[in-house]
Amino acid sequence: MARKANSDGADAAANPGRLKQIALTYKMTRKADPKVGLVVAGVGIVVFGVLLAIGFLIGHPVYLGILGFLLAFLAMAIVFGRRAERAAFGQMEGQPGAAAAVLQNVGRGWTTTPAVAMNRNQDVVHRAVGKAGIVLVAEGNPNRVKSLLAAEKKRMARVVDVPVHDIVVGTGEGQVPLKKLRVTLLKLPRVLSGPQVTQANDRLRALGDLMSNMPLPKGPMPKGMRMPRGGRMR
Repeated sequence: MARKANSDGADAAANPGRLKQIALTYKMTRKADPKVGLVVAGVGIVVFGVLLAIGFLIGHPVYLGILGFLLAFLAMAIVFGRRAERAAFGQMEGQPGAAAAVLQNVGRGWTTTPAVAMNRNQDVVHRAVGKAGIVLVAEGNPNRVKSLLAAEKKRMARVVDVPVHDIVVGTGEGQVPLKKLRVTLLKLPRVLSGPQVTQANDRLRALGDLMSNMPLPKGPMPKGMRMPRGGRMR
């Protein structure tokens, strides 16, 4: 009984937190996408209306009505999730460190190290390691990040011998938009085994990174932030 009471209490405490998180997500999404409420509601009404109409036609309005309600709720959740994700990417677009925030949410099997290289102009390179090998993700001026990527590849070549991919985040030719970064990583061919990934991570960890020596915030960094002296700059 005591365990059941504790479990019920934990669930009750968690539900308000989830509802508050959903409400906060909706408010943030609505700022970037004012029509999100109308679109989500419209999707729900259309799905429910279609299923209910089919129910009347075949003589089972109750069954189809219940099914329509469930499917409408599911469709609304999917549409809201996609528009919320799009709004979040829109707000992060162009902010230094935005790519690191995306990389840290790619999923299992990937190890992300933000800001392994950076210059005084806040052009930055992040590193992700997975079964596809090493992926260096640069954000900043396309011309300046080339030297950062080249230097980082040369530095890593001293300790690892695995495939290395480089991606420049942006909207220009040959660049990958922030919203497509996760999908791009997941589409890369898997060429390493689990033990090989672990070995590569162990060797790369010995190289160190800027985050271990500099007080950089996680996720997108504030614009205009000055780099402290003493870090590894290029």
